[in-house]
Amino acid sequence: MNTKTLRASLLAVTTAIALGAALVPLTSHAYDENSTAAINVDAKGIGLKGHDPVAYFTAGAPTAGKVEFSATHAGVKYLFASAANRDTFKADPMKYAPQYGGFCAMGVALEKKLDGDPTAWHIHDGKLFLNVNKDVQKKWLEDVPGNNVKANANWPDIKNKTPKSLS
Repeated sequence: MNTKTLRASLLAVTTAIALGAALVPLTSHAYDENSTAAINVDAKGIGLKGHDPVAYFTAGAPTAGKVEFSATHAGVKYLFASAANRDTFKADPMKYAPQYGGFCAMGVALEKKLDGDPTAWHIHDGKLFLNVNKDVQKKWLEDVPGNNVKANANWPDIKNKTPKSLS
């Protein structure tokens, strides 16, 4: 094998390894099937998988938060894109915190606690809702008020149960 071919092969292998590593979910974003927590957090106790809850309302998009701009509410650490967003959250955390503890809104309507995907989001009546993925979100969006009536009725009974026990 000549040097040029060897270099190309090594580059291809390195690229494949890097892409494979990028596609593996981070353990800090782990969803715990055995947790009785009412709020969906990662292994470090961070909500919304590090996304800024205020940015959904102000920027209209999921926005990664920064560790230097954080606030804790109900035992959960939230990260923010700016100090202004952090301060806005601290002034009225219930306005910005995700509904159903950041678990999937459609899942709660179906008496399940499914992981919430911060990119499958929707604001309805001034509240932030997440779904497990965008396909499930499409189903939830077909009847948001009806699904929320079901979810609101189910949430008190399931919020402190493990996701695994609801399967």
